[in-house]
Amino acid sequence: MIEVRELTKRYGATTAVNSLSFTVRPGLVTGFLGPNGAGKSTTLRMILGLHAPTSGAVTVSGVPFRDRARGLRHVGALLDAGDVHGGRSPRAYLGALARSNRIPLSRVDEVLAEVGLSAVAGRRIGGFSLGMRQRLGIAAALLGDPPVLLFDEPLNGLDPEGVKWVRGLFRRLAAEGRTVFVSSHLMSEMEHTADELVVVGRGELIAAESLTEFAARGAALSVTVGSPAAGELSRLLRAEGAAVTVVDGGPLTVTGLSAARIGDLAAEHRLPLHQLTTRTASLEEAFMELTADSVEYLTGDAR
Repeated sequence: MIEVRELTKRYGATTAVNSLSFTVRPGLVTGFLGPNGAGKSTTLRMILGLHAPTSGAVTVSGVPFRDRARGLRHVGALLDAGDVHGGRSPRAYLGALARSNRIPLSRVDEVLAEVGLSAVAGRRIGGFSLGMRQRLGIAAALLGDPPVLLFDEPLNGLDPEGVKWVRGLFRRLAAEGRTVFVSSHLMSEMEHTADELVVVGRGELIAAESLTEFAARGAALSVTVGSPAAGELSRLLRAEGAAVTVVDGGPLTVTGLSAARIGDLAAEHRLPLHQLTTRTASLEEAFMELTADSVEYLTGDAR
């Protein structure tokens, strides 16, 4: 478990993280979302003790990470896939990490096989693609078989097969009871991978809840209604307080009433229905709406 309590980090006059509090629980994949400049990377570095907070505290399984001896046995992390000496081989790089953390060297070949790098274990890392470096970074995170794992943008550079593999890996790790915390800007991936979300903007907490709860409080839900009695049904729904729109004689788009209530009204007034479909907000729509005031850099079209 990761517990963040009133965490604040200032760099001179700039506040990167402001009174941030949340909990990342074991057994779940928790997505860490926010616009550029929201403070995600700074928060991850404070969790790992790489940056000291200005105030507040963060613990991993009840203890500050800096107090952990042999840290890779407790927390595995991928922060920057490019932060590896290009002259080393994957086997040499992971071997050094294993020795410094008293991890059996047999784990090196095990994790290289798990991430699909066994065939290139002796090659220089400098010749690797970004996707291969990401796989190596994930191998390093898994090396100590830790109960807590942190990943910062782990999908960058991965091909579709790699993305599918990582998605399954995160699910498996969470199913084993581990704490899995994933920072990503890919809303579609979080929609398919995360169980819970921590969303930040300008260093402050916007939401800490399940993915379903977050999406539901974003863009308003709507119901698509098809009926040969569209005109009469539209008048009836507006009288109930719903907002109804129709484009070029197509089905009605209704907000303000549930699909169940619309169906009941149609049945009460003997109006036929050919379509009744609830449209839920996507994670990306909810994210864009709820973080609109927290975006640091806007394009010309977004102003």
